[in-house]
Amino acid sequence: MENGCLLYYLQQRRGKLGRDMLLSMCQDVCEGMEYLERNSFIHRDLAARNCLVNAEHIVKVSDFGMARYVIDDEYISSSGAKFPVKWSSPEVFHFKKYSSKSDVWSFGVLMWEVFTEGKMPFESKSNSEVVREISQGNRLYRPHLASHTVYKVMYSCWHEVCCPIFPVILLYY
Repeated sequence: MENGCLLYYLQQRRGKLGRDMLLSMCQDVCEGMEYLERNSFIHRDLAARNCLVNAEHIVKVSDFGMARYVIDDEYISSSGAKFPVKWSSPEVFHFKKYSSKSDVWSFGVLMWEVFTEGKMPFESKSNSEVVREISQGNRLYRPHLASHTVYKVMYSCWHEVCCPIFPVILLYY
C-alpha cells in the first residue's frame, strides 16, 4: 500500500483533498467492514491509523491484531485487556462487549478523523473524560468539511441502543 497509513496520509495532505475524495475513503472502509461483518469477524480496533492507502487512493482496512471471529456477533473481552477508548462504544468501555455494532461506532469516529483530515478525536481529553462525556450523551462535533448529510451518517453510528449495521450505512452513499 504505497501511500501508507490513512492517518498520516490525511495529515500530510491537509487542505488538498476534496470532500468527494474524503467520502470515497469512508466508503472504501465501510465496504471493507461490511465484508468483515458478513463473514462473522469483528475488528475491535478500527481507526484511521489502522487503514492503508494504495497508489489509486483506495483505502483498505488493516491491522487485525485485535480482530475476532464471532458466532453470535458478540465477543466479551477479558478484564484488563487494553482498548482504544476514544474509538470505543459505551458497551465496550462499560462492559467490554464487542460486536459489529461497536465496530460501527468506531467507523463513525474514523469518519470524523477523515473529515477533520487526521485530527485526534476528543483532542485534549483524557480517556476517563471521554468515558464521562460519551456516557452523558455528548458526541464529537461536525467537522467543517462534513456536510450535514455526512455528519448525519457519522452521528447515526454513535447511538448506544441501536447502531446501524454496515450495509445500512452503505445505502447512504
